[in-house]
Formats: sequence, C-alpha cells, structure tokens
Amino acid sequence: MRPHEQALLYLKKAVEDEVLLDEVLGSPRVSDTVIGFHCQQAAEKLLKALLSNLSVRFRRTHDLRELMDLLADHGHDLAPELADLDMLTPYAVEFRYELLAQDQDAPLDRQEARELVQKLRAWVEREIGSL
Repeated sequence: MRPHEQALLYLKKAVEDEVLLDEVLGSPRVSDTVIGFHCQQAAEKLLKALLSNLSVRFRRTHDLRELMDLLADHGHDLAPELADLDMLTPYAVEFRYELLAQDQDAPLDRQEARELVQKLRAWVEREIGSL
C-alpha cells in the first residue's frame, strides 16, 4: 500500500472511534476508561496517518509521546494546544482494567479529551493537505 493510501486508511479508522465518541460521550453508563480508550485510539490513528503520509516508519506502539516525538524528528512539531495529548496514552491499555483504573488521579474530562482529538484531526488534515 502506498503511503498516502495508508494515511487515508488510518484517517478512516480514526473516524470510527470519533463517531462512537460522539454517540456516547455524555452517557453516564459509559465509563471514563472507555471514553479515554477511544480518544487514545483516535489520536494514535491520526498521528500514524501523518507519519504514514510522510513515509516515516514507526514501530507498533500505543505510546502517543513516541509518535509525537517521531513527527517532531521529521519536522512536524505538534501545535502547542496539543501538548497534553500524551495524557491519553494510559487509556490504551492500563486504565481498561479495573485494578489499574484505581491508580488514576482524577476523572477524565471527557469534553476536553474529545476536543483534543478534534484539534488533532484538524492539525493532521492541514499537515497532510499541505504536503
């Protein structure tokens, strides 16, 4: 698969997480860990979309900081408003298990997490569009 095609696939898969988020964001029946997981997954796919479009190789990882650093190494520093994006990384695996979720300091600000993903999508789409 060519880099741009791979990028489009990642963008499409991120939309699936975002659609789900928009459906359940306000539901008290859906836990913060589930919301955080899908925010993390959308963010991961968006970062990987840009890396793919740049033909940058990356290892299989859920670590958003690692992906952000890789983008920076290739001349694509994230906008300052996205600096806290890596706070979603623990939701990839750790907080999905109840015992580990007890270690979480504060509840997830669902709206803030969702807005962060929306800002990331806008930034990634601008970056891909400018290439």
